[in-house]
Amino acid sequence: MKNILLGSAACLLLVSNAPAPDSGPEYDIVIRGGRVLDGAGNPWVSADIAVKNGRVVHVGKIAGHGTREIDATGRYVSPGFIDMMDQSGGVLLQNGDAENKLRMGVTTVIAGEGGTPVDAAEVSNYFKKLETQGISVNFGTYYASHQAREKIMGDAAGAPTAAQMEAMKGEVRTAMRAGVFGITSALIYPPSSFQTTADLVSLAKVAGQCNGFYATHMRDESEKLVPAIEEAIEIGEKGGVKVEIFHLKAAFAPQWGKLMPQAVAAINAARARGVDVAADLYPYTAGGTGLEITAPTWVWADGVEKGVARLRDPKQRERMKKDLAAGSMPGWSNLVHASGGWGNVRLANGFSAKYAQYHGQTFDKIGAALKRDPADAAWDILLEGLPNRSVALYFMISEQDIETALRQPWTSIGSDAAASVKLGGMDALGLPHPRAYGTFPRVIAEYVKRRPILSLEDAVRKMTGWPAQRMGLSDRGLIRDGMHADIVIFDLAKLDDVASWEKPTALPTGIDTVIVNGVVTIEGGKHTGARKGEVLRHSCGD
Repeated sequence: MKNILLGSAACLLLVSNAPAPDSGPEYDIVIRGGRVLDGAGNPWVSADIAVKNGRVVHVGKIAGHGTREIDATGRYVSPGFIDMMDQSGGVLLQNGDAENKLRMGVTTVIAGEGGTPVDAAEVSNYFKKLETQGISVNFGTYYASHQAREKIMGDAAGAPTAAQMEAMKGEVRTAMRAGVFGITSALIYPPSSFQTTADLVSLAKVAGQCNGFYATHMRDESEKLVPAIEEAIEIGEKGGVKVEIFHLKAAFAPQWGKLMPQAVAAINAARARGVDVAADLYPYTAGGTGLEITAPTWVWADGVEKGVARLRDPKQRERMKKDLAAGSMPGWSNLVHASGGWGNVRLANGFSAKYAQYHGQTFDKIGAALKRDPADAAWDILLEGLPNRSVALYFMISEQDIETALRQPWTSIGSDAAASVKLGGMDALGLPHPRAYGTFPRVIAEYVKRRPILSLEDAVRKMTGWPAQRMGLSDRGLIRDGMHADIVIFDLAKLDDVASWEKPTALPTGIDTVIVNGVVTIEGGKHTGARKGEVLRHSCGD
């Protein structure tokens, strides 16, 4: 009996010492040996990253294996970049790949300067459609205040009645409950420009009930920049909302080097007294927008149709030219004046074969070639391109002011560009601006590598951890246990934005792997076809 028991114990001993059966990889992805930038601004550390079920599960020395093993030796690993001013709300319905965004390292976009492509009542269905069709980036959006205005009042100037304002507030409330992040305004463009400060405060209060934002393309980004910032801050304070200033710039050549420090001081003063205000910017010396902005606001006061008729009237044009020569006026930011004249405004896209040969040329040269006043040439091109929106590049920003803005701890990065329907083509706005292909790599290539404006850690923080915290995306923007696995791997030595004014759709270099929600979406510099992006809904709390 004793021998039998001993034998049984021996068998048990043999069984307990036997190797466990191989249960396969423990993780979906393991990224090994990279220089990990956490997104919070900390110095990089050498570490492995384990990803499972769409999230980071461990950062450190990983003993287990992944179904996918990625060797990041000698390269940097950071959270995916967050585009704080995206224009892809419509194009993602056509093509959810957003490949030009991903190739810049962008994994999350926040859209909506111009609003949602649907009415407030349809926002929920719009989000569901994006999810059903699939998108390759995470997507959140604002709802535009002018959308509510146009639905209730049309596109003409005028003050809303009390009943109309209540109806507009109802539209905002519906959009907020569907999951938008707040309301926007674009106050240099009619009909948004017809909204008063009081109108915007009333609508902002509705967004404020959901802890939302008032995000704004301000009423003036040139000579009256500081008063425009003060208006945005006033709306935030009275409306009880966070304030996001879109594409912060000092777009007024005569005051380069002077206005931006004043703007920074105004924002810092507001933050010091408790106003949650911050800004984003793109790192380029030219903005891009439609030619309609070169016509004074009164041209559009009775709506687009009558505005087009005025543009065709030679007598009205003479009045318009006098206004152009006089500079900005109340309700109209004169971007030609802000740029220092037509010699600093280039035709980007006229949407017409008739004028295609002039793309990339300044309007003083186009006018000379056509034997027309530059203003007439611009308005002729605008009319010829209808119903498309002819666009131009306005060189009205200095590098000195970009550097000043970048140095502020509360600035983040927004491209003001859309995804392109097809990689290598213009973005969905039809605007050939290098920001659609180069914004995020440029922040590092230009302002970290080529000149010491930012540290690498802070540049990454501005594009990851800070905007995530700003937008309330508490489980994104950092490489830490439990966070969504939105990750970019890049070779700092090879990283370059490449896109230029002459070649605005050139692809960046140095970013070869992009992971969205734990799925490799860019591999070897090519889109894998994965569409694991998520619609990000802001919670209204009711």
